[in-house]
Amino acid sequence: MPASTAAERRSRRRAAGLPSPAMMFLKGFFKHPVMVGAIASSSQRLVRHMLSKVDFDQCKLFVEYGPGVGTFTRPILDRLAPDAKLVVIDTNPDFIAYLRATIIDSRFSAVLGSAADIKQIVKDHGFEHADYIASGLPFSTLPPGVGDAIAKATSEIIRPGGAFLVYQYNPKVRNFFAPYFPRIDHAMEWVNIPPAQLWWAWKD
Repeated sequence: MPASTAAERRSRRRAAGLPSPAMMFLKGFFKHPVMVGAIASSSQRLVRHMLSKVDFDQCKLFVEYGPGVGTFTRPILDRLAPDAKLVVIDTNPDFIAYLRATIIDSRFSAVLGSAADIKQIVKDHGFEHADYIASGLPFSTLPPGVGDAIAKATSEIIRPGGAFLVYQYNPKVRNFFAPYFPRIDHAMEWVNIPPAQLWWAWKD
């Protein structure tokens, strides 16, 4: 089943009594500011920039950490092949319930859990490796040890030639995953609130 249209998503959202994506995001930020890490969703300019290096023709499994209200999720589905899979992982049950209610796509799966368990989650979905993993997680504010555990597990589950796509606002976030990825591309996206650091960490 292809990704749903914006009108279909609005209809399902209203039928389920859910707020708009912007209101849902703000609710998540005020409820869990440390885990959400930003007061506004990423801009579409940032999303396009971040996904520009992904070879979707060679992608069978895309994973997203911290999908929030689906700012990246829907553009990924728009680019994903008909036989590919997108798995999103979030510790916030409100975001997971929201995505499950508003995205009806046979390629999509929303998991309530921790990105630290990525290896088991990938295997539970019938894959040995992920091709690409995108993350907006605020590594620098996660509990001690969690950021390192996520980065290490991520490096082990991505296939050779794949990449870990990270967008954040604190440049020190790079220190969490740099030890596991020897080749990292970097850029800034200024058309975003606030301007964001973008990294593509390649599994050579």
